[in-house]
Amino acid sequence: MKNFNLIIAGCLLASVISCTTAAPVSKATTKETPYQNLGRDGKIYAAFYQQRAAEYEALCLQAYNIAILRLDQALAQQSDKPLAIVSDIDETFLDNSYYAVERSKMGKNYDQKTWEEWTAKGIATPLTGSQKFYQYAASKGVQVFYVTNRLEQEREGTVKNLKKYNFPIQSDNHLILRSKESSKETRRKNIAKNYNIVLLLGDNLADFSDLFDKKSETERSSAVKNAADDFGKKFIIIPNVGYGDWESSFYNYKYDYTDQQKNSMMYDAVKSNP
Repeated sequence: MKNFNLIIAGCLLASVISCTTAAPVSKATTKETPYQNLGRDGKIYAAFYQQRAAEYEALCLQAYNIAILRLDQALAQQSDKPLAIVSDIDETFLDNSYYAVERSKMGKNYDQKTWEEWTAKGIATPLTGSQKFYQYAASKGVQVFYVTNRLEQEREGTVKNLKKYNFPIQSDNHLILRSKESSKETRRKNIAKNYNIVLLLGDNLADFSDLFDKKSETERSSAVKNAADDFGKKFIIIPNVGYGDWESSFYNYKYDYTDQQKNSMMYDAVKSNP
């Protein structure tokens, strides 16, 4: 009887171990969990850096300090046209990371309707050092043109936001919004007819030249190297890890991928070894 009880106990123990041991998991299953919300939730991490990191503030200050230095150099030179700077708005001097956080916490991504609701509020905050630079440029008689891909219906909220933080608006036509094409090249050329554009500021390469418009990742990298002397001299770039053509170019500007497809592509693209 004693031996029989031992046999029964052994069988029960084996049964318990058998039930609690995890079954083999397929490779596909193990890959789904880590990246299922990479694109959407990644906006939270990007915003965390943008809103909280002193290093981000330092990068902004570095960019605007260089901009003042280059502007002073331009002012010291003779010019046959009035001087102008051309600047993007979003993530170039206004921080919209709050919108990205709100959408992400709702489990949603960017869409035009909610973006316009956000810009209508006129509450995006200035990046560190930005007010000093734009006010300084205007005080020197330099014309400040805001060339943005915000739409015409966003003008009122945009003006409200600029005035809230005392960014100079020298005339109505100094705020140039998007009408038809997303490329800013035509708008820049129109400004250049009457002004000497000495500085361009942006968070996206397309804010500087059509050499960067709708180009592949490889082409963008090559164009950056070809324009190396312009960065920090005529092109002043502000870091934006939340969104931009760096992201769109990775998807070859195809906007019909599902979130799951995008997440999988990103997850597979990043390297764990050089």
